[in-house]
Amino acid sequence: MIYLASSSPRRQELLARIGVRFELLAPSEEESDAAEALEAIEPGERPSHYVVRVAVAKALAGEARRQARGLPPAPVLAADTTVALGSRILGKPADAAEATAMLRALSGRTHRVLTAVALARGQRVEYRLSNSRVRFARLGAQDIARYVATGDPFDKAGAYGIQGYAGRFVRRIDGSDSGIMGLPLYETHCLLRGRH
Repeated sequence: MIYLASSSPRRQELLARIGVRFELLAPSEEESDAAEALEAIEPGERPSHYVVRVAVAKALAGEARRQARGLPPAPVLAADTTVALGSRILGKPADAAEATAMLRALSGRTHRVLTAVALARGQRVEYRLSNSRVRFARLGAQDIARYVATGDPFDKAGAYGIQGYAGRFVRRIDGSDSGIMGLPLYETHCLLRGRH
């Protein structure tokens, strides 16, 4: 059994898909504000460094939560996903205008989806990084406006989720579909089994 330091339904579903028993160790509302602060991009930070730093910090925060709540010891799993267009990190859009701008930037281009998964055993943390390439079709203004109107882009890095409506924008994937959804199953399995 492990603890999952995430409230993401996608990560819960993916873990269940590979038969991992877990208990949720999601942050409280006050802790969620601190988690948001963790996700602030540092000046000049590379996308791969950013996503690993945030995943490791979330795993350690989850371990601190476990201890504070007096829960029995078990590994704490956390993950973070970001979209990178070149060296530019596309986080979660703040509003419709930002979501529209991100989708316009991704239109007809290839971008990377990086997901880091981290496992804390006490203060010791190991991590793995999944790096996938996604090619979008050319998107018309109407396509983008319709998608933004669904509200789906607002809690997703890069302003889209591949598992829903935006899946129709994807022409090609080179990498991990589960990594693109937020939890790379191969890397997660390796971490849980202690494989390198």
